Amino acid sequence: MGRSLYSFLSLFLHLGVFCAWPGRLISNVQGRDLKAKNSLCDVKHFTQKLDHFSFARNDTFRQRYVICQEHWSSGGPLLFYTGNEGDIMLFVNNTGFLFEMAPQLNAMIVFAEHRYYGQSIPFDGKTLNSTTLPWLTSTQALADYNYIIHHLKRTIPGLKQSPVVAVGGSYGGMLAAWMRMKYPATVIGALSSSAPILQFGNQIPCNTFAKIATQDYKMASPVCVDTIRRSWTIMEDFWKDQAGRDWLKDNFRVCQILDDRKVKLADFRLWLFSGWTYMAMTDYPYPTEFLKPMPGWPVKAACQHLSDLRSFKTDRDLLIAVYKGISVYYNYTGQVKDCFNISDSSTGTALGDTQWDYQACSELVMPDCTDGKTDMFYYRPWNISEYNRECHKNFAVKPDPSLAIREYGGRDLVAHSNIIFSNGKLDPWSGGGVIKAPSKRIKVILIDDAAHHLDLRASHPDDPQSVVDARKKEIAIIKKWIITATNSAEYL
Repeated sequence: MGRSLYSFLSLFLHLGVFCAWPGRLISNVQGRDLKAKNSLCDVKHFTQKLDHFSFARNDTFRQRYVICQEHWSSGGPLLFYTGNEGDIMLFVNNTGFLFEMAPQLNAMIVFAEHRYYGQSIPFDGKTLNSTTLPWLTSTQALADYNYIIHHLKRTIPGLKQSPVVAVGGSYGGMLAAWMRMKYPATVIGALSSSAPILQFGNQIPCNTFAKIATQDYKMASPVCVDTIRRSWTIMEDFWKDQAGRDWLKDNFRVCQILDDRKVKLADFRLWLFSGWTYMAMTDYPYPTEFLKPMPGWPVKAACQHLSDLRSFKTDRDLLIAVYKGISVYYNYTGQVKDCFNISDSSTGTALGDTQWDYQACSELVMPDCTDGKTDMFYYRPWNISEYNRECHKNFAVKPDPSLAIREYGGRDLVAHSNIIFSNGKLDPWSGGGVIKAPSKRIKVILIDDAAHHLDLRASHPDDPQSVVDARKKEIAIIKKWIITATNSAEYL
């Protein structure tokens, strides 16, 4: 079925229902990120260079961005969202915190779409292969954002001297931090939420993500963790013959025939692994449709089906409970009427799986493994040789595991300044984030009871106080940056 593990490692994790049309738009996110609901913005396009680092090519493409000037006054700051690996409207509709900051700061907001994603795909706008993808890199994307900012400063009266703050979450948070590092003359600071910039090379153990996800479930119920851990061995036993595989197909409502040829045990387990970990990543305190429709605190909701040992009289009883638990992610509202196509993306269609797979196969190699002992999963070692073979087969490229460290410095952050690294302690990606400030010029905010970049979502009555406090700290720090930059003769 072809769903490799690097497809899972997308830092995305932004998804919602959105609407867009050329020109004026009104975000219509009902019951999701409400602060964007009534904001008037414009969809625009910029003619962008394909290759910023070559004087030999003059190719260009149309890059989309969204600009919101409702609360901006001349000379006011620009909050620049560094777009992630998906359609930019996902981020417009799921980053309500920017719309809350704008009136407090008299700020303009710009959401820039990442090259090769959404509607900003070079060449014919649809072909994604080893011939068209070589210009899909984070360094090219950062140069794109730099060009757009300078274009806006040249063409919008009153913006020329405005300080710019980069903002992003997940991969976008990585880009926001890297933007401040690479282009400090363009952006005065960055809010980098849930950004695992240390996930590369050997900077952290490869099962860090899995261990934190396991801890999330353990806090909900230690029995829940034991049940999920037991389930993998039972599934493996069922998988040994066709009768067992047929039982799994029927009771997990899988569309495909589980014949161990087109669909292997690894594929089935990855589908479950993705569901468990995505629930941990988006363990928000209120119902969302960020990845899929889910209740508030989905980890607790899933564990309600997995914590009563008395109901597991047989192995089949336990697996049926696992199906009920995983359905909190895949089918909470009953939207799947017939069966689950486990070869489909686990996060929907608006994120660029192919494009992200290429990035993960070239410059953004994030080692990932599970051991089934310190985490609740199964033994799956990190195998760089197998990873290389898969990447060469799909894209004719060889991964460079240390490129991101060479390019951006890894843990060596002491020379940088004006970056806020925020991480929710429930977020499995927090293990790859900056959780200890290397200097007084970099701020670290750790948020109890918060999952993946919850601080960037709009305020909600059910937000934990820790999230409310984190947002207040972020605004206060950004205000200081803006005041300093506005009063500084050195700011260009």
